[in-house]
Amino acid sequence: MNAPVTARNLGPISGKAHVAGDKRSELWSRTIPDLLKSTVVRFPSLEAAVFVEQNIRWSWSDFDREVDALAAGFLKLALKKGDRVGIWSPNRSEWLLTQFATARIGLILVTINPAYRLSEVEYALNKVECAALVTAATFKSSDYIEMLKTLAPELNTCVAGDLNAEKLPSLRSVIRMGSEATPGMFNFDAIVDSGRDEPVETLDVISATLQPDDAINIQFTSGTTGAPKGATLTHVNVVNNGRFVVEAQYLTETDRLCIPVPLYHCFGMVMGTLGCTATGATMVFAAEAFDPDTTLRALASEKCTSVYGVPTMFVAMLQHPEVGNMDLSAMRTGIMAGAPCPTAVMRQCVTDLNLSEVTIAYGMTETSPVSFQTAADDPLDRRVSTVGRIHPHVECKIVDENGETVAPGIQGELCTRGYSVMKGYWGDPERTAESIDSECWMHSGDLAVFDEEGYCNITGRVKDMVIRGGENVYPREIEEYLYRHPAVQEVQVFGVPDPERGEEICAWIVLKADQTADEEEIKAFCRGQIAHYKIPRYVHFRTELPMTVTGKPQKFIMREQASRELGLTENVTA
Repeated sequence: MNAPVTARNLGPISGKAHVAGDKRSELWSRTIPDLLKSTVVRFPSLEAAVFVEQNIRWSWSDFDREVDALAAGFLKLALKKGDRVGIWSPNRSEWLLTQFATARIGLILVTINPAYRLSEVEYALNKVECAALVTAATFKSSDYIEMLKTLAPELNTCVAGDLNAEKLPSLRSVIRMGSEATPGMFNFDAIVDSGRDEPVETLDVISATLQPDDAINIQFTSGTTGAPKGATLTHVNVVNNGRFVVEAQYLTETDRLCIPVPLYHCFGMVMGTLGCTATGATMVFAAEAFDPDTTLRALASEKCTSVYGVPTMFVAMLQHPEVGNMDLSAMRTGIMAGAPCPTAVMRQCVTDLNLSEVTIAYGMTETSPVSFQTAADDPLDRRVSTVGRIHPHVECKIVDENGETVAPGIQGELCTRGYSVMKGYWGDPERTAESIDSECWMHSGDLAVFDEEGYCNITGRVKDMVIRGGENVYPREIEEYLYRHPAVQEVQVFGVPDPERGEEICAWIVLKADQTADEEEIKAFCRGQIAHYKIPRYVHFRTELPMTVTGKPQKFIMREQASRELGLTENVTA
């Protein structure tokens, strides 16, 4: 493969903190079905996907056949182009098939976090009006079937495909994984089998009507106003971003990428699955969710050459007692993203995991996601102190409080423009307008600095987002929920340093004068209602909260004071 097309020699434009990616390679105007079919033609017998836990191995032609069968099965449920189909599951073969089968016939895939609980999944399904939901039965402590029965007790008496639920008015079909029969639900394998005899020409006719700029995926991102936002992405957004991400790693059809990061997020389903489909590289899934033991064993047994993860995943693998005995000689590259990487961890990845060409990436769901990535030959210090240089066909600038572009070396808000910017937040033009300005710049809310060579360093956050173990958590969403507790008068949520997860969540609460509550009661109030990673690790009660004279909470004071009281210190300097 040729060297990846990046802004290798492009510094800031005209002395401003404004960079533009290389445009020498053509920007693809292709749909996901077109991408898959072209790869199947090129590499029919090469391995496309391996699911170690499920003992599944598909060649590209096998995978294509299963995708088409599921797509035809969806058509028999009266689903049509533009309908929204949710998926609520950990990393399973059914997830991968659903991603490509929905795209095959123009259904918009709605990716739902496997950690979501009752109120969150209810909101997501209703916000985008999902007509169907593909769900796992259980995962860890989550019983998806029971949660759905709680939200839609009508499942117990309805005919599968004819749900009419008071709380989920748009949802008609629920498709469950596994062999057990559940009233009111289809079985996933039965839907696949029902489509096996459908002529492929039926699907081709629909695929031919799809446009590269059509919406094809909705991903929920936590919002500062409390309710998650549905970032709406197109074929062009995700096909090109996945392609450029793997090109920066020099991946080809000879590579094998281990994907322990969740598929519901862009890291898994764009940078992972679509990146592999763009090149013919093999997707390897060690387990339903990350585990250092199963991941390391898959890296060795499957002769993986690349692996994705957030820094905490790499730390867990490095600390595994058997890591020194694993045959990782095939390993070469990968991506570390989601949080800053400590220098010591990066050096260990190079020596102990054989990741001499590991890259760092930065982006956000709203930009499909990656805008910056280090190159395989960047010096180690660049890979820990920056997030690299700009991706092809993307433009970024840093602006001050007045919206003026600053000079290199000056901190400001990072803005992105180009093919990767989402269509908008589903059904929410006001919040879309707050994020994407009249000149099509997506305002990230992140503080950043460009140096004279165009390398980007993320220095902070304009918003109050907490990054906990690679998960983006917005305090306002948790605050909105905690205000429902009858004893809570005031609450502020913020991040404090954590040596394992980068940050942990802390809540400061002022109770109503006539009410009492303790830490465990507050945590119990959250369990089963909001995702586990959003539940505050620390709950402190205060008589008052630090505020400005205009009544705005001073979270930086809370963070500093809580960190001192808890004996916590920052452990990452990148």
